Amino acid sequence: MGRFIARRLVQAIPTLFGVLVLTFLLTRLSPADPVQLMLGGQYDITPEDRERLRDSLGLNDPLPLQFVSWLWHVIQFDFGNSFYYHRPVIQMIGERIPNSLQISISALLITVAVGVPLGVLAALRRGGIVDHAIRIFSVSGHAIPTFWFGLIFVLVLGVQLRWFPIGSMNVVGTDCTFCWDRFWHLIGPVAVISIGGIANLPRILRTEVLEVISQDYVRTARSKGLRENAVIWAHVLRNALIPVVTLFGGLLTIFVGGSLVIEQVFNWPGLGRLTFEAAVNKDYPLVQAGVVFSSLLLILSYIVRDISYAIVDPRIKVR
Repeated sequence: MGRFIARRLVQAIPTLFGVLVLTFLLTRLSPADPVQLMLGGQYDITPEDRERLRDSLGLNDPLPLQFVSWLWHVIQFDFGNSFYYHRPVIQMIGERIPNSLQISISALLITVAVGVPLGVLAALRRGGIVDHAIRIFSVSGHAIPTFWFGLIFVLVLGVQLRWFPIGSMNVVGTDCTFCWDRFWHLIGPVAVISIGGIANLPRILRTEVLEVISQDYVRTARSKGLRENAVIWAHVLRNALIPVVTLFGGLLTIFVGGSLVIEQVFNWPGLGRLTFEAAVNKDYPLVQAGVVFSSLLLILSYIVRDISYAIVDPRIKVR
């Protein structure tokens, strides 16, 4: 297993390198001038001072040399200072990543806890009212944009009914991580992001369960006198989950990408919201760091998916 994980980590290096190249080129080739953004409304700066600042930032160097210098600093986790906040970028990223992980991990757990039973139930009640209800929910949840659910949640349950808070992570004046107030603020963004995953998972799992349940080894297990619950959960579900594990890569993409919008809707101070605000303010060091760390989290999530796939399916060689 150790060699399998090491091989996956090595294979992720070209992908991460491609992300770094694209991130660098998109920011460097942007028409906006970083020096102008840094100086802001300081009109007493002479052209000579501007040119010296450009030289100190390495902006007058050829692009390949700029990329090598930037890559060397990235390897050392040095993304420079924010143009807008005038703080070390790595410090700001470190403050926001835990906040985003609270939403993403919670949404993933809820998606699995709700989506898997719904998929199995839809397959076992094939053609019934329950099956049709779950399929309608899946299609609707997949078709309706996540941000629309977020806006409805805020307007109806937050503003009109006042059942849930609609902004930030805690009540003003309260600062806690593991408390009821933080849990109450998490319900909105986690529920909205989970809808996309819950809508996708039952559709795929229903198809896989219906295919596995007709296999010979399932009929053999039943003929041996095993209880139906044991047959479903020990034989059918484990084999049906093998192709479904591949779907988790797409779910994680939904969670990481969806957090950028949902954090804006719920005013949640996470990495997605920080990257969005940095893009609006043209804060290039912060944009670069946000994209790199989001991509790194996504690549690591795909590696975890591959490891889970190897654990679920014994036919995959991990040596």
